[in-house]
Formats: sequence, C-alpha cells, structure tokens
Amino acid sequence: MTAAWRGGVFALLIACGIAAAACWPARAQTADDLGHSLTPFGAIRAGNSDGTIPAWDGGTTKAPPGYLPGKPLVDPYASEKPLFTITAANVDRYAKKLSDGIIAKLRTLPGYRLDIYPTHRNFAAPDYIYQAAIANAKTAKLANGGIDVEGAKLSIPFPIPTEGSQVIWNHLLRWRGAQVRRTDTHAVVNTDGSYGLSKTFVKILFAYNIPGSSTQSVNDYFFAEVLAPPRSAGGMDVTLDYTDPFEEPRQSWFYTPGERRVRRAPKVGYDTPIGDTDGIETVDDLDLFNGALDRYDWKLIGRREMYVPYNCYGIQQANHPYSDLLRPGFINPDMVRWELHRVWVVDATVRPGNHHIYARRTSYVDEDSWQMLISDRYDSRGLLWRTGMGFPVLRYDVPVLAADGYEYTDLLSHRYFAVGLHGPERQQPDYGPPMLSPAEFTPESLRDAGKR
Repeated sequence: MTAAWRGGVFALLIACGIAAAACWPARAQTADDLGHSLTPFGAIRAGNSDGTIPAWDGGTTKAPPGYLPGKPLVDPYASEKPLFTITAANVDRYAKKLSDGIIAKLRTLPGYRLDIYPTHRNFAAPDYIYQAAIANAKTAKLANGGIDVEGAKLSIPFPIPTEGSQVIWNHLLRWRGAQVRRTDTHAVVNTDGSYGLSKTFVKILFAYNIPGSSTQSVNDYFFAEVLAPPRSAGGMDVTLDYTDPFEEPRQSWFYTPGERRVRRAPKVGYDTPIGDTDGIETVDDLDLFNGALDRYDWKLIGRREMYVPYNCYGIQQANHPYSDLLRPGFINPDMVRWELHRVWVVDATVRPGNHHIYARRTSYVDEDSWQMLISDRYDSRGLLWRTGMGFPVLRYDVPVLAADGYEYTDLLSHRYFAVGLHGPERQQPDYGPPMLSPAEFTPESLRDAGKR
C-alpha cells in the first residue's frame, strides 16, 4: 500500500463508563416524527433540560461576514471564550460525559486538556438529502445479518436506528458533499515530539449522494497523489468504494513512478496497516471507521450527552508552524474546540470465528450529522489501546459538516498520527465545480496521469 492511502447491562456500563441512567435508549419514534419532533436526520430537535444543548433550528446555511469563496473559513464563534477546562486534576468530575480514550489521554499525557465552549447545533444539508433520509426511513432495511443495507439511496438509511449496525451504516452513507478536492498534510508524531510530514492531493466523487447517478452501487471514487516527501512523490492511487463493501469489496489500483506502471492492488481492508502511519492506523480506521461490517457484532447502547470535538475552526484556520500545532502526545489543545452534544454510542465486539487486531471498538456518532467523532479501540486482552477523533467544521459554503482533520493516538506508546492538517499553507478543501467524472478514477486515468 502506498502512502496515499488514507467510515446487556454489563456491556452498557462498559461502553458508557457510568450508570445506565446517563444513556438514552433508542426511542420508539416513527418516520412521521422526522421533520417535526425529530430533525430530518432523526436527531432530537429539542435541546436538553438544562439548556446546555440548544434546539436544532435548521443549522447554518449562510456564510458569516468576511468570508470569501476559496479562502480559509471564517470562524463564526471566534469571539467566544471557554466555559471551563477539563484537565487531569478535575477529569473525575466530568468522566460521565467523556469517552474512555479521552479520559486516558487526560490522565496519562501531561498538559493535555479540553477547553469546553458553548454548544452550536449548526449542521445543515441540502433539502434533497433531508427528503431522501425521510424516504429511506420507510424503505431501508438491513440484510445478510446486518452487514448489508437495501432500499436506501442518496442519504442516511436509518434516521431512527434500533440496531448498532444501523448507526454505523448512517455514518458510512452520510452526506459528505457531492465531491471534494483537497491537499492535506499528515504527520506521525513520536513521543519526543519529533515528526515527519507527508503531503497528498486528494479528489473524491461521492457518487451515492448525487441524484440520478448512473453508478449507485459506488459510494465514492477516490484518487490520491503523493506530493511529499520527495522519495514518495508521484505515487498515485485510485480506489472505488462500494455502497455494500461486503458484497462488493473495494477495488484499487496504484501507480509507482519508479516502475512507470499501473498495478492492481491486493485486497485491502479491515486491520491492514496503512504504511505512512507507521502502523498507528489501519485501513478501517480511516474516517474513524469505514468498510465492511461483517467482522463485528454491533450493539446499540443508546444516546448520550458527551463532550466531543466540534466546530474546530482553529485547526482549519491554523497559520502557525507545524511545530506549534504538533505537540508531544497530542495536537495543541489551543487549536481544538470541545462542545457538549448528543451522540449515539455503539459498542462492537469481534464475531466468533473472525479476527481483528481490535477485539472491541466503541464508536461515538453525532446525532445531527452522523459523523463519527470519537472511536476507542481495545486489544485482544481487553485493554484500551488506541483512540481516534475527528475535528469537524460546518462548511457553510456547501453546506456540509465534515471532519477534514483527525488525530489517531496510540495510548500505549504515546505516539499519534495527525491527518488533514492545513498549517501555515492554510490549504482549503474545495467542494465546488468543475464536476468530477467517474472517468477520472480508472486504471487508464492513472496511467495517463503518470505520463504527464
């Protein structure tokens, strides 16, 4: 794989880390509630009882003053100050609203902290995506033991989930825009704070989200080209991810400049390590989870109020040197905004007869957008091993809520892999035209690109 590769009571107590009363069960609501007491995506429209989570009012669909298309996003909340800060000294007070992985980081990484800001439920999507979600609620169903989905198109299949695998399917098939082009910088950061940078140009066509697409079996088309470091520059990949990755495993081809030829990549997925992450990230860690669901039993725990990264415009706007952004053990906390949101909690354990280096993984999925925000992973001994989190922002120019940046932390070695950095270059994802075509994601297109 090239560097361009970049989704019972006891169980409830473990996943929540607190008494069962702090978790919401799946509510007995119907598709008729969507767009009323529930948002079109199935989130509880109302805020919480103490007012720390506001009601959803349709989200943000207009850019704030000062935003210029193509330029870095303007932070609509730049003037806000933290309400309070969570550190190792007071983590026990807030543990019921934190994942096990975040608690472990606070307790073991000196200087790590969470600055908690006011909550903004600003998620928004196009109306046709909302309407498709409402329609899917009446037609979508799980198949093949929950590892496949049928009867869904364009949007999330299960806005009112009753099973854990339905929540994961919503994450996999959520609204991510029609397409995106971006240049990302990545870094493996060692315990002493040293790091190596790599840079990749990526373009993705999200075919599943496009009305009238002739390739509805394809979820997304992916192209990546390594720009740095020089020893890897020119390497390229094309990958097709299918809507049902178990029935139709991803296909991938890669171009190696030294050989000047295109090869079909071997089947990759699940716990295959990604090369440029120095083993910290697996293929199905991308987007916190992606790929087929068949190796796990996915147990729905319920809804829970949690402190999660949200509206992280500080990372998107960062114009500081990477040495300011990348700290030993973690990304600079000054750059990360945390808010209180309701999330769906899903606890997955490896199915009998299957294997994965993560014997268990607990996922925390935003109720508004279905973007997975945090993922904790455990080894075969049941020990917490790794945790990952995304840094979402609402791109009001599309609109789409997207986590363009991620941090994957090995809690045993205290090393981490940072993905999607913008740094001093302030590179901005481009969701606009010209429209990408499936013809740009073929072995032939790779071959032609290699000749230029």
